[in-house]
Amino acid sequence: METAIVAGGCFWCTEAVFRDVIGVDSVESGYIGGTVPSPTYKQVCGGDTGHAEAIKVHYDPSVLSYGDLLDVFMGTHDPTQLNRQGNDVGTQYRSAIFPLDEAQAAEAEAAVTRSNQDNGGKVVTTIEGFADGKQNDEWYPAEDYHQEYWDGEGQRNPYCLAVIPPKLMKLRKSFQNKVKG
Repeated sequence: METAIVAGGCFWCTEAVFRDVIGVDSVESGYIGGTVPSPTYKQVCGGDTGHAEAIKVHYDPSVLSYGDLLDVFMGTHDPTQLNRQGNDVGTQYRSAIFPLDEAQAAEAEAAVTRSNQDNGGKVVTTIEGFADGKQNDEWYPAEDYHQEYWDGEGQRNPYCLAVIPPKLMKLRKSFQNKVKG
């Protein structure tokens, strides 16, 4: 198994998408890219810690390549919105890739280039952590109630009901061969 970390706005939404992708063993919501050790959800939502709401994906590279994982990521959120996804506004909702080594950093650059071709050169997704040389790549798991949120409380949350189903439909339409059966 390998690990990927991406941030595409609300982690509930991004987690829900990746739990349906072939080759994905597990998805954990959390925080990365900030300066405050062990931040809480409330702190991150306040926008002052520098963290992004993100997901850590454990996947089987023999089933899903890192490049394909990034293409699904770029294709199921709006990588052209700076520091926001829909009504979620702030740096904590930025579009970012957090590569864990040089190979992932190179593949992240290639994924952004591919996405720019599909989005008229307007992609604002950043490549952070290992790739930018900053020491802001420590992973902090989100509180337990955020994990697998869509499978539980998310089904009763009006925000999730408005935002997640269209993302799942986009996954099924645009990446049919990457959806779990």
